[in-house]
Amino acid sequence: MGHSRCPSFGAHQSISGGFSKAVDRALDTGCDCLQIFTRNVNQWKVKPISCDDANAFREAVQVSGLKLVVAHNSYLINPASADPVLRKKSIDGLITELQRADTLGIPWVVAHPGAAGKQTIARAVMRAADGIAQSLSRTKKLSSGILIETTAGQGSCLGATFEEIGHMLTRIDSKGEFHNRIGVCLDTCHVFAAGYPLSPKKSLDATIREFDRLIGLNRLVLIHANDSKREQGSRVDRHEAIGKGKIGQDAFKLIVRHPKLRTIPMILETPKEDADGKPNPNNDKRNLRLLRKLAQKETT
Repeated sequence: MGHSRCPSFGAHQSISGGFSKAVDRALDTGCDCLQIFTRNVNQWKVKPISCDDANAFREAVQVSGLKLVVAHNSYLINPASADPVLRKKSIDGLITELQRADTLGIPWVVAHPGAAGKQTIARAVMRAADGIAQSLSRTKKLSSGILIETTAGQGSCLGATFEEIGHMLTRIDSKGEFHNRIGVCLDTCHVFAAGYPLSPKKSLDATIREFDRLIGLNRLVLIHANDSKREQGSRVDRHEAIGKGKIGQDAFKLIVRHPKLRTIPMILETPKEDADGKPNPNNDKRNLRLLRKLAQKETT
């Protein structure tokens, strides 16, 4: 099985030193695709993107041969919030994320659906969907869209079940013509921590069938390929290097070879630091090499 029939593999990269530096880092690491933050994700305040920066990034992407570039939204954004001030800030924040992605020529913004707090889950799911729909409605002229990410279900975080995300999509679809601007990002660590099995093959098949039934595989645009430091069903979101966590190498072999997932790009968000906390650029390279090796079918 040659590279052409493998998924595209990539990693999240820093924009430190300028947006185009993320493309350099991606190429140096051996990425086919790339994820970036377009801003400081732990602050509400954003620095405008200059025309020069946007043009340099677009040009770098164009010549890079990268098959897909996506952005990840700020961690502060919570469109499900019961607090009207935070909810308004969150919807405005999503709009800003979409505008920045559009400026950079990035087609998708990966977004967590938010947290319920003290609301019922049903009400929070509805508010999250309405907030996301509002951000899409207010950016009708943009081509960038939102990928709702599956979550581990820590605390009151929404999106740990396929059913919740399915309800959000149904509600968003009912609000307007957003179908081509809304999709899903499946995070392997998150779904595993949320309780969905990823191995053996019959269990992975069942998980994929459940995703297709409640969400639709046609909505799956991206996979975050992350191993998990914690066990299945722990509801704890802690990423680990591929094959070194509780999901394990055998499960990733099934995932990267699965016929239903073969065309879906996979992006790493695995630790870039070694045990001593120092960044090691070889970590991404090792994880990408391993995923590609697992994707190759042995020839007899």
